[in-house]
Parts: sequence; C-alpha cells; structure tokens
Amino acid sequence: MHRFLILGAIFAGTMMISPANATPDEHRDKRYYDRDGHDYHTWDNKEDRAYRIYLDEHHRAYREFKNTKAAEQHEYFKWRHDHPDHVLLQA
Repeated sequence: MHRFLILGAIFAGTMMISPANATPDEHRDKRYYDRDGHDYHTWDNKEDRAYRIYLDEHHRAYREFKNTKAAEQHEYFKWRHDHPDHVLLQA
C-alpha cells in the first residue's frame, strides 16, 4: 500500500509540473534576421498580415513563411522595409 501512495504522489507531482513545460511553439513569436536590413522581424499576427498583403500584391499563393526559400524571404524583407506598419496596416 505504501508503494501506491508514493507512486500516486510522484504521478500527481508530474501532472502539476508538465503543463508549464507543454507550451506549444505556435504561441511563441519567431524572429527572423534580415541580413540586408541588419534587423530582426518578429513573426506575429501583424507580420503575418503584412506577409499576406505582400503575397496578394505579387499574385502568389499563401505558403507559411518558415517554409519559403531564403531568396523569397529576402524579397519579402526588402518589400517590408518599403511598407511600414503605419502605412500598410491601417485599420
């Protein structure tokens, strides 16, 4: 009986700790370095919206940014520096 109490306590402790470690990566903002712009672009909802506008202007189908080639990312960053938030993302 004593073993079951110990195992139960270990199991309960593990269950209380695991949710803190189980945060999915989708909720973390990813940063991409723009070598020509010498800055980082944090990929959040605002950046995703700008990326979708870019794809629409260039008549391209949506593809997750992380799955695009480095040259395509470079093109986007170059375009993005010419289209700041206050102009591009007006409500």
